[in-house]
Amino acid sequence: MGAVANNVAHLWDGLVYRAVMKLLSLNLGRATAVPYTEQPEGVTGIDKRPTDAPVRVSAPGPKGVAGSGLAGDAVCHRRHHGGDDQAVYAVAREDLDDWERELGRPLASGSFGENLTTLGVDVSGALIGERWRIGSEVVLEVTCGRIPCRTFQDHLGERGWVKRFTVKGAPGAYLRVIEPGEIQAGDAIEIVHRPDHDVTVALQFRAVTTERELLPRLLPAGEALHPESLVQARKYVAEHPG
Repeated sequence: MGAVANNVAHLWDGLVYRAVMKLLSLNLGRATAVPYTEQPEGVTGIDKRPTDAPVRVSAPGPKGVAGSGLAGDAVCHRRHHGGDDQAVYAVAREDLDDWERELGRPLASGSFGENLTTLGVDVSGALIGERWRIGSEVVLEVTCGRIPCRTFQDHLGERGWVKRFTVKGAPGAYLRVIEPGEIQAGDAIEIVHRPDHDVTVALQFRAVTTERELLPRLLPAGEALHPESLVQARKYVAEHPG
């Protein structure tokens, strides 16, 4: 796992960072009936498609009740998705390009069910609690990585995808809405706050999936961390004193 994570880091180390980080594609999904989802009504919003129109972004409300933070975007399985701490999902275009090379197939922006396809942003290397301004109004805060599920696997049509995605360790990031407003494809992205710790999205993802001994390392991120991950980290520390 560590070797794979290092390979992902080296991918980003070798890139020439762009002077302007930006929102390459803004993607929305509609509720669609599919045979592979565990959602009770058999629908999913994972098939996100780009839109050129401006989209309102706001905090949707608590998980389990509320859906997406983007107006017009469907989040159907609300037990696992949506809500304030998973209001927006972002994936780096550079990571999609890397997967294209590995899978030998094209992956359009939105293919991973992401709302934001970014350019020039190391999304999985972002710090928990890091804040991004997108356009002139919206500020989002990084909370955690995306846990792959069967719906994601079957949407892509790749056997063994859940394991493969997990081993890769570049999950993209969920974000909460700090300042609402409108965003549009092409908007600039600016990192306006970087917290004083080393807890990245990639580290959080590894800790809650394959390397639970890393859970104590998440605690410096504090309340910025997704509440479910914070509970896991505190529980692990309580059960493994010293």
